[in-house]
Amino acid sequence: MDADPDRCYRAAVRILNHRFNSTAELKRKLRAKGFSSDAIDPTLERLAAEKWLDDARFAGAYVRTRLQRRIGKIRIRRELIRAGVSDDLIAQAVGENIEPESEHARALAAAQKRLPALMRRYEPAVARNKLAAYLLNQGYDAALVRDILKETRVAHD
Repeated sequence: MDADPDRCYRAAVRILNHRFNSTAELKRKLRAKGFSSDAIDPTLERLAAEKWLDDARFAGAYVRTRLQRRIGKIRIRRELIRAGVSDDLIAQAVGENIEPESEHARALAAAQKRLPALMRRYEPAVARNKLAAYLLNQGYDAALVRDILKETRVAHD
């Protein structure tokens, strides 16, 4: 294990130059590079003090980025949990960046984009099920998916 804090710091900055990382993600990546806890812990403290590492800022930016790709809040929440962000910061980031009306609009846009291809490939009942599965996988709530299916008028069984 490498215990050099300066080398660990340089490696961490290189990682952060590519994209924001949560504290837990960065710690995992540094450990994978062979750094010991004696080097990682002071590095994380230094990066936090220098504002390179901020889980609240990471969570907010992550939510906004995923929203642009029409990802629902359930999936975003799951991905942030996997990234090691605390429940409080996830709730804050989701609450500040996702409004129910915009969630509906994004789900509807995703459905309208996906539906024509599904209708070309499948019978209406199968296309409906595939669209529902797609929207649920994208992280949209089941009640919202049901409303979107009614709005897009996908044929019922």
